[in-house]
Amino acid sequence: MLTGNREYNEIYEKYKNLVLKVAYDYSGDDYDAAQDIMQETFLKLYMDFDRLKAGNVPGWLKITARNAAINYRVKNGREVLELDNEENGISDPETRSTEDEYAETEEERARRELHEKIFAGLMEKNPRWHEAIVLVCYMDIPQEQAADMMGIRLGALQVLLHRARKWIRKTYGAEYEELE
Repeated sequence: MLTGNREYNEIYEKYKNLVLKVAYDYSGDDYDAAQDIMQETFLKLYMDFDRLKAGNVPGWLKITARNAAINYRVKNGREVLELDNEENGISDPETRSTEDEYAETEEERARRELHEKIFAGLMEKNPRWHEAIVLVCYMDIPQEQAADMMGIRLGALQVLLHRARKWIRKTYGAEYEELE
């Protein structure tokens, strides 16, 4: 557990808007869901803080919120589609075959697993690279703002991004090409 509520409150105040933004962006712009995801994320932080390193809290919060929002979106997306088709009795005459749907699902699963592998490897190799890539590439935060958030100059952020991308291409380029 945290050493006290003060430390938790400081982390909450510092990162609540960032977590809310990540949850909002990945949940399909659903503000109510984003608020719920933010609460769940900070509850998980409170429960698992001893296992986290102090420097990894921002990255952990972003990834946890992102994953929860994606899970929310996938779950609710399926429910809406199934509900619409059943209620309206509509069947698409150009329905894809089961094999096509399975192949597409497997490709998406493989792509998602590779992305998770890349992020885990990037976090292990260099947490600063990981943070830079998450902020700029996945959260679409402008580089100037991301540099401010990380407390570094814009040029330093660009160097981090360049090195991270170069390492990703070198380490995972062949696996990525196989997916295409």
